[in-house]
Amino acid sequence: MTVTDLERSATPTTFQHLSVGRRAKNVAATVLVTMAFLVAVVPLVWLLWTVLERGFEYVLSAEWWTHSFAGLTTRQFGGGVYHAIYGTLVQGLIAAVIAVPIGIMVAVFLVEYGRGTRLARAVTFTVDILSGVPSIVAALFIYALWITTLGLPRSGFAVALALVLLMLPLVVRSAEEMLKIVPDELREASYALGIPKWKTIAKIVLPTALSGIITGIMLAIARIMGETAPVLILVGYAQFINYDPFSGNMASLPLLMTQELNTLNDVGQARVWGAAVTLILIITAINLLASLLSKLTAVKTK
Repeated sequence: MTVTDLERSATPTTFQHLSVGRRAKNVAATVLVTMAFLVAVVPLVWLLWTVLERGFEYVLSAEWWTHSFAGLTTRQFGGGVYHAIYGTLVQGLIAAVIAVPIGIMVAVFLVEYGRGTRLARAVTFTVDILSGVPSIVAALFIYALWITTLGLPRSGFAVALALVLLMLPLVVRSAEEMLKIVPDELREASYALGIPKWKTIAKIVLPTALSGIITGIMLAIARIMGETAPVLILVGYAQFINYDPFSGNMASLPLLMTQELNTLNDVGQARVWGAAVTLILIITAINLLASLLSKLTAVKTK
């Protein structure tokens, strides 16, 4: 009996029954996924709408981006968050300068040199533990080491050190996954040409994975910029700009929001909403920059 004979001998109701069952499962899955999407999106849209509605008018002023609150009391309208934007960007940049090279080197070791070794397993375990450390624990660790033990002052640099602990596991994980998806054929072809392993990693493996690594780094920077615990513990708030991250109080957007929220007046509330919108805009800009850099550094297949 041929396949055609088997198809003819099967009753039409059997195929129809299977088709209806599959359609029902498809509809049910579609409904469940749509409901899950709405459950996740509705609170997000509500949150963004509330923040933008209450704080967007403040970011439209040029003074908001070019002035600080120096000379203003907690009940005087005016000024801007220039000093807090500077502090947020400087602290994040210092953390990135420290965390990115270390994170990439750790990822290279795990993927290229340490597969299956005890040291690699120990490093992986440490990264897993570090990724679950709360931000306040990282801040308290830096406080105990930097301020209590070494006797150094509270500063923006101390905040950056705490942010390094929070950023490092994100950089390691993202870089590790990107290096893993680089085809082994590229490595083998390079070895066959007599190119040393270190040069293969530097000239072939890392450039191939660069697009994904940059995206992970930018997302990690955006993630640490909103941390509140490190700035509350490791640096004092200042209404004026401080260009020196190694000494003195330094404002940042999360610290400004926490400080102004404690004033319990209309001026403080307005500054909190404006700073929240500013932080959202900065993080959105970083995410857009990550997408752009990812496209520009992507390996061309044609």
